[in-house]
Amino acid sequence: MTAAAARAVRILRRLAGMAATLLVTSFLVFSSLFLAPGDPASFLVKGRSAGPEELAEIRRQYGFDEPFLVRYWHWLEGVLHGDLGRSYLLHQDVSSVIWSRLPASLLLIGVSALMIAVFGIGSGIVGALRRGSRTDRSLMLLVTVGAAAPAFVAALLLRSVLGVHLGWFPTIGNGTGLLDRLHHVVLPAAALSVTFMALVARVTRSAMLDELRREHVEVALSRGTPRATVIRRHVLRNALGPIVTVSALLVSGMLVSTAIVETAFGMSGVGSLLVQSVDQLDFQVVQAIVLLVVAAFVVVNALVDLVHPLIDPRLAAAGSAR
Repeated sequence: MTAAAARAVRILRRLAGMAATLLVTSFLVFSSLFLAPGDPASFLVKGRSAGPEELAEIRRQYGFDEPFLVRYWHWLEGVLHGDLGRSYLLHQDVSSVIWSRLPASLLLIGVSALMIAVFGIGSGIVGALRRGSRTDRSLMLLVTVGAAAPAFVAALLLRSVLGVHLGWFPTIGNGTGLLDRLHHVVLPAAALSVTFMALVARVTRSAMLDELRREHVEVALSRGTPRATVIRRHVLRNALGPIVTVSALLVSGMLVSTAIVETAFGMSGVGSLLVQSVDQLDFQVVQAIVLLVVAAFVVVNALVDLVHPLIDPRLAAAGSAR
């Protein structure tokens, strides 16, 4: 099989697997409404007493009286056309509600991803190149502390020290304008990325050390090839596979982790919307956000698999040889 044919088959397999995963996930997400205790119609009356006639009208209006599979098909058909339903509490289209909150969450995730790339990968590379030194031991100590620090603990510490005590950064809200938004998002992004930076640093250091022990690296150094060239061409490039995989999957899962950070810093993002919707039993919004998170995770996972052969040509050669 040629390399082009192997690549096409690989892409088709990934697309088919991604579609099947999203279909199963959509069914599970929709079924979650029926796993919740109580009658969904009773949630919409907001705790007040309602007679059987009123509850029956609510069930008819929202389609609760239809068979489960019929409701699922109608919901799935709407999702495929971009209609995620209507919020029970806000009385707005769910897509518009999420879209209004999404920019704040994307900015938070983007800044956090940048911090992970710079500090997480950077510290892992430095630790591997200076293995056993005081710098390496200090970085590993920080990594251990960071990996053990939950996001809410990091949020409280950063907000208390850098926000309230020193006054360097604002501690609540989204801000207005690009620069002000970036100023507001620094502390939440740092709190969100602390644990992820530690994990990426560990993976980077381990992958770099594995490549440094390779025979071809020792041969290249013994032949007088500059160390910087060997590190760049033979060590870092070959170590990028696990680094990119772990980093991408962590970043794709950040949408759930934003719930804690956005709530702690009073940000109006998708994460805080999820917490609010769960608390107020707004199932349509919860279903849409969960489906969005799973879709992001599946898409990023598929993209990582497709990009891997470009990062490591050995994978492409192995695939074409089958």
